Amino acid sequence: MEEFDRVYAEYFDTVYGYILKLCHDPALAEEAVQEAFFKALKQAGSFRGECSMRTWLCQVAKNTCYTLLEKRKKSGPLPPESPDPFDMESRFADKEQAIAIYQVLHRLEEPYREVFWLRALGELSFVQIASLFDKTESWARVTYHRAKLKIKEELP
Repeated sequence: MEEFDRVYAEYFDTVYGYILKLCHDPALAEEAVQEAFFKALKQAGSFRGECSMRTWLCQVAKNTCYTLLEKRKKSGPLPPESPDPFDMESRFADKEQAIAIYQVLHRLEEPYREVFWLRALGELSFVQIASLFDKTESWARVTYHRAKLKIKEELP
């Protein structure tokens, strides 16, 4: 797992930048890259070394991005009055949802709790969060993403 964390930290920014240039949508790029790294972790044995790790990860991310775009095209966009059910920021606007998130957040272990607070409520950038913890920007992104997943798992 330490090896994967190293690979993630080393290549996240490159892969994210590549996908962002392809789709011009930061949310889609982040989703595609997170899913691509998850796929890469599951399929690590299929990496044969015929190309660089960066090239392989970019290819996995590109295919993942195209798959996500196809899914979006088939399902169509959400109506404007219907917010994304997993959009944490919009869920804070609803008092009951906000209380549920705060309860889950209160039970969340560190550093997930603080990173989530700093990003979602403090509106700090990943670079700023990373500097507070003396870590990399990739670490801040991964920690925030994992915190969101943990919160989503526990929400009703």
